[in-house]
Amino acid sequence: MMTPQWVKEAIFYHIYPLGLCDAPQRNDFNAVPVARLNALYSWLDHIQSLGVNAIYLGPGFESSAHGYDTADYFHVDRRLGTIDDLRALIHVMKSRGLHVILDGVFNHVGRDFWAFRDVLQNGQQSPYCDWFANLTFGQTNAYGDPFSYEGWAGHYDLVKLNLRNPDVKNHLLEAARYWIETFDIDGLRLDAADSIDFGFFRDLRTSCNQMKSDFWLMGEVVHGDYRQWANPGMLDATTNYECYKGLYSSHADCNYFEIAYSLNRQFGEEGLYRDLWLYNFADNHDVDRVASQLQNPAHLYTLYGLLFTMPGVPSIYYGSEWGIEGERTSQSDKMLRPALSIDDLKIPQPDLPKTLQRFASIRRNAPALKYGSYRQRYVTHEQFAFERQAPDQTLIIVLNASSQKVEVPLESISGRRLVDLLNPGQSFDVMSGKASIDVDSNWLRILQVS
Repeated sequence: MMTPQWVKEAIFYHIYPLGLCDAPQRNDFNAVPVARLNALYSWLDHIQSLGVNAIYLGPGFESSAHGYDTADYFHVDRRLGTIDDLRALIHVMKSRGLHVILDGVFNHVGRDFWAFRDVLQNGQQSPYCDWFANLTFGQTNAYGDPFSYEGWAGHYDLVKLNLRNPDVKNHLLEAARYWIETFDIDGLRLDAADSIDFGFFRDLRTSCNQMKSDFWLMGEVVHGDYRQWANPGMLDATTNYECYKGLYSSHADCNYFEIAYSLNRQFGEEGLYRDLWLYNFADNHDVDRVASQLQNPAHLYTLYGLLFTMPGVPSIYYGSEWGIEGERTSQSDKMLRPALSIDDLKIPQPDLPKTLQRFASIRRNAPALKYGSYRQRYVTHEQFAFERQAPDQTLIIVLNASSQKVEVPLESISGRRLVDLLNPGQSFDVMSGKASIDVDSNWLRILQVS
């Protein structure tokens, strides 16, 4: 398994289009398509100003409500537009040098999925009864149908597919091939990857690579050993939910030991995932906005500084570059997925986008941040230092999440000088392998050893 080169260089921007584009919450399958996707054109200058070079856009195919209840894999959700609208948008994104990945929702479909509707209409006479996991007649389900079936995580509006049925598998593989051919996408984010049969992923890997040798497959995995899914012959990477949690809670709880433990476990000298480029994020469409998780908004700066300098691939969720808040309720994820207008925004943290630009610029020009090894250097509750080393560059990142300026001691430094890439014109002498680094409150230094 070789991670595509473009992924190692990537900084992602994650767009949930049904939310950002203000689509109706329920689909009307009799309605004429509305090209709400066109609203995204006005975002592209802003997105690229952040230093982003890759887009995760999804879900976008015909569905009943939130996009993960697919009705048809071969049509764009009419609330967003048509196949031609999505093709044109992705063409413009790619002409700007952006890589694009879409959502592959292959574990389950919605009750409006055409094959499931055939079962509803024709019962046991339907040729599609075996397309769905554990579909059994003679029992009723939560919707009162004369059969039972398996829903994803107990949600019966999400009907689990039987991926061991060759016809189902071929239908999904054909959809992925169609998307590559039609939209020239560069990868897929695979929804609910931890619920999908491994054999399907092996077939998907082979099929996609036959069309694009550098096609990226990244799976949504919340718990478990990521190597179960990210390994030769299956996926390239998974979501890094372990570090997602550590990023916010190590700041909210004033406990850098938590994220330090995770990073060492994952990427240290004996790290489990040293050769994986995991997908790192501060928030997404399924979890509370990171600004809602922090008690101190100033911690957004050290949190994103860590996100951009730790091993893996960083991603920004739309709107979070301004520090907007949003929390899910027991009934709805709507507040996580708001409609936003690029020209009419209430911005809680107006300085944050420029800071992300600086982080992205340094990352783009620093081989150690994209390819380097990881080694912990120093950790206390509110200070944290680690080293990223590539053959031609060694960087030491020093973070301070306290309300006071602090001095962080560093030892066993091989060079004579530490030059700060983040704070131009500032540097530190190294004496007998030691240096004392002052770091402003809620800020960081990215020091190049020279």
